[in-house]
Amino acid sequence: MNSSLSHPRFMPELRRVLRAIARADHAGLRRAAEAARALEHEQASSAPAAALPRLISALSDALTRRAIALAGIDFPPPAARWCWIALGSEGRQEQTFVSDQDNGIVFDDSDDPDALRRRLLPLAGRVNQMLNECGFAVCPGNIMAGNPACCLSLHEWRERFDAWISEGDPLALLNATIFFDLRPLAGDLALAHSLSAWTVRHAADNQRFLFQLADNALRRRPPLGLLHRFSPEKSGPHAGAIDLKHNAAALYVDAARVLGLACGAGASSTVERLRMAARSHLLHPAEAADWEGSFHFIALLRVRLQQQRYLRGEPMDNHLRPDTLDAGERRALLHALRAAGAMQQRLSQLFLGGGSGL
Repeated sequence: MNSSLSHPRFMPELRRVLRAIARADHAGLRRAAEAARALEHEQASSAPAAALPRLISALSDALTRRAIALAGIDFPPPAARWCWIALGSEGRQEQTFVSDQDNGIVFDDSDDPDALRRRLLPLAGRVNQMLNECGFAVCPGNIMAGNPACCLSLHEWRERFDAWISEGDPLALLNATIFFDLRPLAGDLALAHSLSAWTVRHAADNQRFLFQLADNALRRRPPLGLLHRFSPEKSGPHAGAIDLKHNAAALYVDAARVLGLACGAGASSTVERLRMAARSHLLHPAEAADWEGSFHFIALLRVRLQQQRYLRGEPMDNHLRPDTLDAGERRALLHALRAAGAMQQRLSQLFLGGGSGL
């Protein structure tokens, strides 16, 4: 089990819930999901910053694997090699309480990929349905294994990634923010590892794609104003608030993805990408460590904000009013946003010749 999940405070409960998930039948899976969610909320106010997203992702992984096993009873998969892949925040193991499904399937090359796809799609669709019933909302963009466009052979996936890397248009860059974060979850893991290694190698060799990806990552800036103070939204339903997902965490995620691809790192998580960039001398170890800590702090604020909304019976989101934080938390958030700006500046220096790219 991941070392960040080995905190003695919640290990016994985690083991209990994981056992319940592993033994669940169709009717019991939803109850197991409720127990998992209860454990997550129980730990939200006190778990270490690095551990809580990992805890959420570990439970999500277990529920997904069990759903695949149960769905396979009614829709037996073909004998061919195949692998269920997690994408987006689940692929990065950075889920919060507000995460929808992002997943896909890669299967072995075949003379008739359509025939294998027809065998796998009913299974995938059932898994997507079961996960939705367990509280994981369907993806609004239909990036799910039950979508034929996300259930592809290894060769078809390589062709898809090659087109995204070669074209570098806005849609390709959008796909890069989701599909390049793939992580194998169930089935023949070697297939997904092979696909991931191939995509990283080809992305690292395409400087134009890295330039475009870096430029795209710089199009959002930290919500800071004069003297690097908070600059929250000025109007609308979230006036006075900062979007911790899109205007804070995503800055780290997007920059780290470029750095990880540039150094040929097969890691999918933001933290591992920062560490790999430091080991590859793209970043100084001290700045990588500082950015890792800042990213963890933002993640912690997100889940605790969502937890507060949950306890009040309000919709969970990522919009935080800085004036609701205590003085120490405000200083830490300011530091994290300034650090995001410094990371973007480093990205600009490395890939755009020091300019803003705008």
